[in-house]
Amino acid sequence: MPPQDNCADGCGCGAPNRLEFSKANSREAPAVRVSAPGNHRIKQSQIPSGTMWMGDSSGDENLGDGETPVHEVSLDAFEIDTTTVTNDDFARFVSATGYETEAEAWGFSAVFHSVARAADEEILGSASGTPWWLAVRGSSWEHPEGRDSGLDGRGDHPVVHVSWTDANAYCAWAGRRLPTEAEWEFAARGGLDGSKYPWGEAEVDAGGWHANIFQGDFPGMNTGEDGWLTTAPVRTFQPNGFGLWQPVGNVWEWCEDWFDNSYYAVSPRHHPRGPEEGTTKVMRGGSYLCHSSYCNRYRNSGRSANTPESSMGNAGFRTVGLSGN
Repeated sequence: MPPQDNCADGCGCGAPNRLEFSKANSREAPAVRVSAPGNHRIKQSQIPSGTMWMGDSSGDENLGDGETPVHEVSLDAFEIDTTTVTNDDFARFVSATGYETEAEAWGFSAVFHSVARAADEEILGSASGTPWWLAVRGSSWEHPEGRDSGLDGRGDHPVVHVSWTDANAYCAWAGRRLPTEAEWEFAARGGLDGSKYPWGEAEVDAGGWHANIFQGDFPGMNTGEDGWLTTAPVRTFQPNGFGLWQPVGNVWEWCEDWFDNSYYAVSPRHHPRGPEEGTTKVMRGGSYLCHSSYCNRYRNSGRSANTPESSMGNAGFRTVGLSGN
């Protein structure tokens, strides 16, 4: 069984940052210029103002992730996407703007070893410490497992291989923004303050699967008991009390905040926005690669982070309206 990892430096179920791939760090990130107004079509959930106890109260925190101390947070009302942004949504953005993602500009992205569809010469290397992550040339949002893969039948799946920078470019086009970490957790809880999961306290497989995670022996074999080996359609399983689909499992979701595992100790009570600076951005919710034996971050309080230019096959995003907070 692999040891528990520390998401303060990126966790094994979320890809290492782009520059950790030894053979693939030869260019600068692309400039981002998006000016065309967009049409954001995702159904919204109106989240009421309120307070919550933010952080892990279940005792399942991963040391080093900064899920404690539990602290009270208050938020004004806001609206948030009921689903993550899909491949179809992102395709409309790209069609309207001609946007090139960072994975496309750099020429590669991070793909989990067992699903990669690439010739040996297109695998640029693996990551130190997490060799199940491969830098695959030609992998991108349109080619999630490598250039020989595509999106047929996956229009309603979450877009992946998008960096924090790419997610913000979409937001600029759509007139939206990424949620703060506090907004994300408040919405994910669905009105169940202090709960471990969006559906309550029952474990993820109790009475049938509640989320898309890794089953089997990580990182070797995924049995796919929940019906999915990689991403699932965004409206799979059941929504939480606020109408959000899959805030945990399926894909990690980028948040607005810089990451600091000591931030909760100094967080303001009202509408915290994270540290003023940092090197990595917060990711929330876990993914189809989280496993109870290794990365149990498919919880309301689970945290991870990665650098803004990094992209991978298990991370996407949802957005919030500009009028909130």
